[in-house]
Amino acid sequence: MTIANDEFTSGAHEAVLTLEGITKHFGGVTALAGASFNVAAGRVLGLLGHNGAGKSTLVRIISGVQQPDAGRLLWRGRPVQVSSPAHARRLGIATVFQELALADDLDATANIFLNRELAWGWGPVKVRREREMRRRAVELLDRFAINLPPGAIDVRSMSGGQRQGVAIARALAGGSDLLLLDEPTAALGVRETRQVEDLILRLRDHGSAVLLVSHDLEQILKVCDDIVVFRRGHQVGLHPRHQLTKADVVSLIVGGEG
Repeated sequence: MTIANDEFTSGAHEAVLTLEGITKHFGGVTALAGASFNVAAGRVLGLLGHNGAGKSTLVRIISGVQQPDAGRLLWRGRPVQVSSPAHARRLGIATVFQELALADDLDATANIFLNRELAWGWGPVKVRREREMRRRAVELLDRFAINLPPGAIDVRSMSGGQRQGVAIARALAGGSDLLLLDEPTAALGVRETRQVEDLILRLRDHGSAVLLVSHDLEQILKVCDDIVVFRRGHQVGLHPRHQLTKADVVSLIVGGEG
């Protein structure tokens, strides 16, 4: 079947981030042409497309790494220019890239608070609040049922799924309203992938807005509430998950007629 590009609505869920006509060119190549969709609180939006579809460019624009040539972003209904990754984090947008950028020689707590450690004092005289950081880290991990090995072990000793959990906890610790997960299970086994998928669903149930970028069609169909598909820089589908079969999504990705 041929699927029309329905107008996306999130029902009672508030749109945290809205993209309107986002376009990006690199020389004579159009990487994105008019991307338009919402990412809503309490929902998981899956972003699909082959390599070269525009997914990476979109991730870099939302996370403040690049600026669009046309179109606009709205944060909670207000136009905003996400000028840098630091600005994105201040707004409440946290991106967890496939390369997790964790400090392997530090434990989970130290990674969660890396470069934003809690401390007493002022100026050059400061004492880190180790006990308070550990308490908050445990509280955060417990809230989202992120299970890590007991004790303060280095992140390098953790499994891939546990490392992904630490990276997501670090993003949550910054008070993020939108989590952008870029291929979070690409290098994980079946069991660890299931753990991360379960965590994504818990994030949704706690009211987080999640934008999940994945090549794994089965994963997208399993955990996402809505699906947006890009092909060669163009947005070719935007639908609630329940409206789509696997064949429908494949047809959108490859451009065939079902």
